[in-house]
Amino acid sequence: MWAVGVTTGGSHGDAELNYPHSRPRHPGVRTMLPLLPLLPLLLLLLPAAHGAVERVGYTPSLTKSPVLEGLTTGSTFVLDQPRCVFDKYSNADIWLVVALESTAANFSNSVAPGTAESAFQNFPNSVPAYMTLNATLANYPCPKPAGDITVLRVGSETSCIQDAARPTCNGPLSGPGPYLVKFLALEGSEPVAETGWSQPIMLRTAKSSNSISTTDGGHSAGMIALTTILSILFAILLAGLVAMFVFWGRRAKGSITFTPSPGHSALTGCPCPAWEGC
Repeated sequence: MWAVGVTTGGSHGDAELNYPHSRPRHPGVRTMLPLLPLLPLLLLLLPAAHGAVERVGYTPSLTKSPVLEGLTTGSTFVLDQPRCVFDKYSNADIWLVVALESTAANFSNSVAPGTAESAFQNFPNSVPAYMTLNATLANYPCPKPAGDITVLRVGSETSCIQDAARPTCNGPLSGPGPYLVKFLALEGSEPVAETGWSQPIMLRTAKSSNSISTTDGGHSAGMIALTTILSILFAILLAGLVAMFVFWGRRAKGSITFTPSPGHSALTGCPCPAWEGC
């Protein structure tokens, strides 16, 4: 092989020199050879740089508005709107992502809203999170107008629970959670910014009959029953006394009492004793 590489006299010896592919086309190619081991790393970094999503400094939370009640129910909860959060993205659509705490890590920002992969109807059985309550910056003006109640109630729609044509349904939540939520801004189908995940949100649950306390202010159920029975007996006794007084009052009013004077005989009614005659 060494002889073939340096031979210049014969036709066979010139073969390596005559074929263009056997020698570098550009003198600078040799200088790029040390970069070849880094090529896979560069290929990995290029898509990441192209699809980078900005993490904005905001974390969704339950509203602290004092005028609202029922911040959490058995199927809903109320969040503050993300005002003054995505102002850099005037053309973006802002979506709310709802996940269980146990599935939030499996959600991908590349999943498009309005698809089976992010549909409310498939949550949580086959999708880790669903996307709902889309809005634009026009819906979240900054600063907020005075007097506005700037909240979002998650889980308030009931008409689209089973409607596959409404994958972005804001339907009622089916379990107590805990849930995590975040806001995601998309320009077209490209995610451009997102908030962090919220703290875990638990919904209210109804108490079972076994967990209901049988005491009230430190009094046992037996004492409450005894007090009730005594109250009823006292009411019956009081009613009997009132009836008795009414009866004797009427009888005394209808009777006549005769008291003889000293000069009358109690037996004959005469003004003198019986033996004296009248």
